[in-house]
Amino acid sequence: MSSLSRIQRGRMSKPPRILCYGVEGIGKSTFGSQAPKPIFIQCEDGLDEIATDRFPLATSFDDVVAALTELRNQQHDYESVVIDSADWLERLVWDKLCAEHNVASIEQVAGGYSKGYSFALSFWREIIDHLNVLRNTRGMVVLLIAHSKVERFEDPESSPYDRYSPRLHKHAAALVSEWCDAVLFATRRIRTQTEDAGFNRKRTTAHAIGSAGGERILRCVGGPSCVAKNRYGITEELPLSWAAFIQALTNNQPQGTESNG
Repeated sequence: MSSLSRIQRGRMSKPPRILCYGVEGIGKSTFGSQAPKPIFIQCEDGLDEIATDRFPLATSFDDVVAALTELRNQQHDYESVVIDSADWLERLVWDKLCAEHNVASIEQVAGGYSKGYSFALSFWREIIDHLNVLRNTRGMVVLLIAHSKVERFEDPESSPYDRYSPRLHKHAAALVSEWCDAVLFATRRIRTQTEDAGFNRKRTTAHAIGSAGGERILRCVGGPSCVAKNRYGITEELPLSWAAFIQALTNNQPQGTESNG
């Protein structure tokens, strides 16, 4: 059979692959619990106050793989898999590498020179392979949750600036972000204003917009302040809720197609 006979045409609607990251306590896990029939693979302890199904706390990389394998092979009615969190999963990846190479630090793997971070990508690809099977054959939504960090970004078209990004090593962050259909930054809506500080000086202050510390939102498109993207044509900021994300996804789909979730 020739390759031409296997050409696929048209749009193929599949469940979304999402990386949602943000500061501590913003509501990332709650966002995940709103996905359709979710099951959490918890790599950090912090789900006690959320009413959702979860595997026991993973204390090793093999625990995570075992949970994903069960979801692949066993009968169940879960429709979403949530890894909470990706940055704690990265620590389990590093622990496994250190054990295999009998070293105390990821920096010492394979003699150092940052080789450990490159070696870690093989474990991330193993996780992605499992998630691909769950998405493609079991029809499951995939959601990775991560904390945020502030990084210095060397923009070749302007002066360097600080921006929020997922709290992952740059190699892992690039791999996961490229694989995901949406990278969403969870934050609060704020406004800044310049005030007179006296003695001919000015100071800039930030003020939350809305109640309870500011309206919680999802930024769906990247910019100087954060890393974000999506393949659905969503250009606006959204409320931090699964319903709002799915509504925006649906609104941006061509007529005659349906979203998963």
